[in-house]
Amino acid sequence: MSQRSVRRRVTALTRIVAMSAAVTAMFAGLQMNQPEVASAHGSATDPPSRNYGCWERWSDDFQSPEMAEQDPMCWQAWQADPNAMWNWNGLYLNGANGEPETAVPDGQLCSAGRDRYAALDEVGEWKAVTRNNQFNVTVTDQALHGADYYKIYITEQGFDPTTQQLGWDDLELVTEVGQRPPASNTRIEVDAGDRSGRHIVYTIWQAAHMDQSYYFCSDVIFNGS
Repeated sequence: MSQRSVRRRVTALTRIVAMSAAVTAMFAGLQMNQPEVASAHGSATDPPSRNYGCWERWSDDFQSPEMAEQDPMCWQAWQADPNAMWNWNGLYLNGANGEPETAVPDGQLCSAGRDRYAALDEVGEWKAVTRNNQFNVTVTDQALHGADYYKIYITEQGFDPTTQQLGWDDLELVTEVGQRPPASNTRIEVDAGDRSGRHIVYTIWQAAHMDQSYYFCSDVIFNGS
C-alpha cells in the first residue's frame, strides 16, 4: 500500500472519530438540558395546587415571556426553580410524625418549608379557580401510595392571600377523612360554610406507605352558593 493511501485512510478515520465525538457531545448536552422530573408521587389537582397549576398551564411553554404578564406568580416560580415546577408531584416531607404544625413554619405552608419550593409561599395574585361552597378536592396519587388520612383546611373569612402570608392561625380545619386505599384519584367532599371571595384551600395528605406527608395550597374564589 502506498504512503499516500495510508495517509488518506488515516485522515478518513480521524474524521470519523471526530464526528463520533461531536455526536456524543451533542446528545450529552441534550440530556443535560432535560428537566429533572421526580418519580411519580402526587398533588391536589382540583382545585389545582399552585405547583400543579403552574405546571399544567405552562409546562409546554415555560420560557414564554407572556407568562410574566398573564400569570406573574407562576412566572416568578418558574424563574426561581424550573425543576421545582417540573416536580409538581414531589412536594412532601419525610418524618413529620403527624405534626405538620411543628414540621412546617408559619409563612412557609405552601412550600412545606422546602427551599426549592419557596416561590410558592410568595404573596400575590395567584391564579384562582371559582367553586361553589360545597365542592370536592381531588388528590391525584400517581404512585398509588394510599392515605392514612387527608386534612382539608380553608382560610378564615377576612384573610387576604394577595397581601398576607399564610400561617396556621389563618386556617380552619373543615374536613378530615381517615384511611383510603391506593387510587389514582381520591375525591373528598368539602363544605366551605358561608365563606365568600378569595381563599386558600390547604390540603395535607399523609401517605400510607411511609411517614411521608404532602402539603398543597390551592387558590379558590368561593361564589357563596
